[in-house]
Amino acid sequence: MVTPESIHASLVKGLSCEHVEVRGDGHHWEAVIVSAEFAGLSRIKQHQLVYAALGDRMREEIHALSMQTLTPEQWAERPRG
Repeated sequence: MVTPESIHASLVKGLSCEHVEVRGDGHHWEAVIVSAEFAGLSRIKQHQLVYAALGDRMREEIHALSMQTLTPEQWAERPRG
C-alpha cells in the first residue's frame, strides 16, 4: 500500500534530501523535495532524479505525482505564510 511515509522513505533512500513533504489521498500525490542535487539542473532533469529515486514504484504503485523540486537556496528564499 502506498502511503505518504512510504513515498518519503523511497525519496530519502534514493536521493540526498534536505527536506521532503508528501501528502495525498492514496491516488493523487503531491511532494515538495529539497535537494542540493538539483542545483544547476533543469526542472526536467530534477524530476528525472525523483523518478529514479522512486524506481519501479512510479510504474507500479504511484500513478499521479505532482512535485515541486527546490535547491536548499530556493527553499530558504521561499516565502512562508
